[in-house]
Amino acid sequence: MQFKNTNSMSRVKFMIVLIISVVCLALIWVGNPAAQQRKPLLIPGKRTLYQKAIAHPDTKLYALAGDSAEVLESWIKPFTVFYVYQRASVGGENWLEVGLSSTEGAIGWIKKSKTSEWNQALTLVFTERTGRQQALFFNDLESLQKIAGSPSPGEQAAQIASQFAAIQSGSISQPTKFPLLAVEPPEEAVSRERFYLMPIFQALELFEGVKFLEIASIDPGSGRLPEKLELKTAIVFVIDTTISMKPYIDRTREAVRKIYDAIEKAGLSDKVAFGLVAFRNSTKKTPGVEYVAKILSDLRDGREREQFELALAQAQEAKISTHAFNEDAFAGLKMTLEKLNWSPYLSRLAFLISDAGAIRNDDPYSSTGMNEAEIADMAAATGVKIFALHLKTPAGKKLNNYPYAEAQYRTLTGHSDPTIGDLYVPINAAQRVTGVKGFGRVVEGVAAQMVELVRATGAGERLTLPEVRTDQPKDVTKEAVRKAAILGYAMQLEFLGSRAGVQAPKVVKAWVSDMDLARPDTPTFKVSVVLTKNQLSDLSQRLKVILDQAQRTKRTGAKDFFQSILAAAAQTSRDPMQFSRKPDQNLGEMGVLAEFLDDLPYRSNIMRLTEEDWYRLSVGEQQAIVNNIKSKIRRYTQIHDDVANWVTFGAAEPGDAVYRVPLSLMP
Repeated sequence: MQFKNTNSMSRVKFMIVLIISVVCLALIWVGNPAAQQRKPLLIPGKRTLYQKAIAHPDTKLYALAGDSAEVLESWIKPFTVFYVYQRASVGGENWLEVGLSSTEGAIGWIKKSKTSEWNQALTLVFTERTGRQQALFFNDLESLQKIAGSPSPGEQAAQIASQFAAIQSGSISQPTKFPLLAVEPPEEAVSRERFYLMPIFQALELFEGVKFLEIASIDPGSGRLPEKLELKTAIVFVIDTTISMKPYIDRTREAVRKIYDAIEKAGLSDKVAFGLVAFRNSTKKTPGVEYVAKILSDLRDGREREQFELALAQAQEAKISTHAFNEDAFAGLKMTLEKLNWSPYLSRLAFLISDAGAIRNDDPYSSTGMNEAEIADMAAATGVKIFALHLKTPAGKKLNNYPYAEAQYRTLTGHSDPTIGDLYVPINAAQRVTGVKGFGRVVEGVAAQMVELVRATGAGERLTLPEVRTDQPKDVTKEAVRKAAILGYAMQLEFLGSRAGVQAPKVVKAWVSDMDLARPDTPTFKVSVVLTKNQLSDLSQRLKVILDQAQRTKRTGAKDFFQSILAAAAQTSRDPMQFSRKPDQNLGEMGVLAEFLDDLPYRSNIMRLTEEDWYRLSVGEQQAIVNNIKSKIRRYTQIHDDVANWVTFGAAEPGDAVYRVPLSLMP
């Protein structure tokens, strides 16, 4: 018995010694900086932003700094974004220790000369080719300035683009000091499906309204051969089915029957599909309206004509009125963009049909919590063009609803090309018979252009771009058809580019104009901010702080809006000491918002807001800012959940995946 007790005591002593040893080792490990999780280098002057570099073509990854070190990877995908963990110089050459993630540590070394530093995360995306010239990539700023400052920059640009094509074909030899490095593909468009990026390194505004940008253009490619694609068109009717809409529902049926007849005659039954989504308003406020939004038919091509026409026959107007004249059109559009199966169709069109405006997120019964700008961004991300057919009825005129609806729908359907402007179509419905006829002509005319797009592309024919109008259009039907023809031209270029696997020009560094050299009112590029999931979440969180405090102080009437924001934001601040408030500081200077916003070249009504500004605003103006923040937060949530469009260049950490967020969505 004593023997057993002694043995038990020995085991207890052994376990105590073992635990103490493990604890000591752990303390030694924690105390060793090399053993702790390493972080990338911070950008000078920043507290949360890390240094990043973009890999050029032919970059290699080494185990150590120096040419004699072991090569870990002999080929790195061009445009891989690396975090910089350390800098070193070996034999007169500068080296970067890099990693794919801000949390997973370094994976090796690359030559600094094979990278471009990229700390601002601004990037360009081509606008649609609806009439602008090809984008030109210049060797240097001086060459770009020379062309842009000439008496006829459009002609000069076209001439050197033609020379470049001749050089590429071998028909002429390249002159010394030729100004161009590359040209956007002339016959096809770079597909929006490709995740190409053109990071901005410098921006200069030497001509009013036109910026010259130093960029990189490196298409990482998909690693896949081009697929055998067929161009198919999807047309969805997003229709207001409240009281008074029955004649327009009936006329939609008639238009669809005519279009189906036309595509059957042309042998395109499998190439054109229709969908139908109905919307009304809140069932919480008015249960008898039956639904807020409802899919009456997913996309069905001509082979399923009977099923679609049956769905149209079941589209009936509501039996009772909704709680407001404006309806929840955004609910119908959101459902259309998120729930329908768009994937087989590269040409995508939606008709929004209503005699009223859309309820915005300041309506307590808004089901989306979003406004027109955010719904427009959803449509752009999905590749859907929206025509807003606004039926201008006597009821809308009586309530002075026309200006409200028009402003909304012009924003919703806005286009970067000023020859299009927007896809808002006002239909004079002062007399019901006249309104129904005008409505039908627009639907049939625009749809016919989409059918012609499919027919011509299948037959190997190139569409031509309609002439630019200089006069004010009087016939809304002809103007809508003209705009549809311009869109069809751009959609064909997009399709041909997708089918051919067209890439953005592979240029390491070049200078470009952000506006068309021939038409300086027409953008060549759109600016986006490349955000990681972590950054997007942080931005959303910080905006929620502002939103919560704005709503709280509005309810209580307390004049402590800014103080409340500072107190709440300091708890999660990148630097709590930053929140010692100084006179006339705005929210950006106080560090309330995400640090990556600080250096972006844009005007922000939220970042520039000072305490004095806030109290100077009327209640309505304050509420407009609050509503704008609400809508952006809703859109950020959707972007966060948009799995298909997040891209990773090799990092395993989900928070380091990136997304191109339009600059217009920044707060």
